[in-house]
Amino acid sequence: MIVRKNIITHAAGVALVSLFLLLQSGITNARPTGQVGVDWGEKAGLGCVKCHMTETPGLYHQWNESQHGQSGVNCLDCHQAEKTDKDAFMHEDELISVIVSPKDCSKCHPTEFNEFHRSHHSNAAEILGSLDNLLGEVLGGPEAVTGGCKKCHGNKVEIDEQGKPTLETWPNTGIGRINPDGSRGSCSACHARHSFSRAQARTPDTCGKCHMGPDHPHIEVYNESKHGIMYRANIDKMNLESDKWVVGVDYSVAPTCTTCHMGAAPYIAKTHDVGERISWNLRTPISKKINLIRLDNGYQYDLPEGEPLPKVGEKPNDPKAKGGTVTEVMTWKDRRANMETVCHGCHVSSTVKGHYKQFDDLVNLYNNKFAKPIAAIVEELKKDGHLTAAPFDEKLEWVWWEIWHHEGRRARHGSAMSGPDYTWWHGMYEVVKHTYFSFIPELKKLVGKKEADRLLTKYFKPIEGHAWYFNGLGQEALDEVRQGYEERYGKGSFK
Repeated sequence: MIVRKNIITHAAGVALVSLFLLLQSGITNARPTGQVGVDWGEKAGLGCVKCHMTETPGLYHQWNESQHGQSGVNCLDCHQAEKTDKDAFMHEDELISVIVSPKDCSKCHPTEFNEFHRSHHSNAAEILGSLDNLLGEVLGGPEAVTGGCKKCHGNKVEIDEQGKPTLETWPNTGIGRINPDGSRGSCSACHARHSFSRAQARTPDTCGKCHMGPDHPHIEVYNESKHGIMYRANIDKMNLESDKWVVGVDYSVAPTCTTCHMGAAPYIAKTHDVGERISWNLRTPISKKINLIRLDNGYQYDLPEGEPLPKVGEKPNDPKAKGGTVTEVMTWKDRRANMETVCHGCHVSSTVKGHYKQFDDLVNLYNNKFAKPIAAIVEELKKDGHLTAAPFDEKLEWVWWEIWHHEGRRARHGSAMSGPDYTWWHGMYEVVKHTYFSFIPELKKLVGKKEADRLLTKYFKPIEGHAWYFNGLGQEALDEVRQGYEERYGKGSFK
């Protein structure tokens, strides 16, 4: 017994030492590479500092109190331009650029740049060619898109004849901004200039600037979740300024968005690739689990479950590969395992497995009971000429759009982030209501009752969950509701 106890104690000690070494060596916050005064610390930049102390004192104080300021990184280290730069112009005898792009930041933060470059965030401006953008640009108006969509997703920054960004395209800190140097993204979307605070980037409010609203209410879901409640109650214990910031080690009272999608945990390093741990696509009309294909050209793309996976070393015949060769394949199970590793920083296995079981079940309910049959009906209507090829010109399309783009997304994301009200009342309840009392009535108006009944019988009736619509609730179900209602509110209260 003593020998066994000693063995266990020794094994536990080895594990703790290994974990300590891992946390000390592999998981640290990024700092500028190179030597101060050599790789950064331009002497001419001291003139910028002296001027901005009085001209823009707020900007100066933000910089001076930042890690950049305290490390000797000055204005010219970030803003100095080359003659060949499209956005270069002379300012106080120095050639500078207003825009500090991710490519500029990569001189000191190459790892973060490479991770961000391949991520969903850097591709956010691709919405400019989507239905969302068509809805905004045409039905709303370009000015609404500039002031709304592009502030989060990013725009293409245009440069005038003086080398300065045009007023129509600047300022913009959209996460997928297309910069004059060809790089994509804006580091200051999360690390707001000129403090570039890691603590601020780790707070849920930073993500909530864009991840909110009727179609992706992530900050609202987080705030109602147990995680969000615990965060607000214990924010002083979050250790947000920590270099390592390893969940379960440097803090344990609550996770933030950054914790789950980017943060370090025991046995997994931090990342600026925000999609690396996502195993479902919750944005599309019908959700699918997604594998991740990484390429030697710095790009990556999602491949839905069921499609053939390329092998490492192959050149996929897919435009999303942009001619690259596969360097890594992460299945949806690999991605989920990454997220589960973060969860295990605070939770036992049964809690993590239970969450994912309930989450998967909700997504499958949405998919199979509502999204797939409705999508099939819409597709048949288009094929038969009842709907035009143009989007948004018929009410039925609007109803379907909101079912998946608003209510369906809210339900799926609510379940993913443990927000019960968004899973049901703002999510599935709205899906149910608009399916039965908006989509179906509009379907009958569009094609007539006979054809509508045919379509519903074909696509809805085989699904057990729709039995009540065809057969009624049934006396047994009504009696059960009546009994519970009258027990609470008195006999005869259920009408």
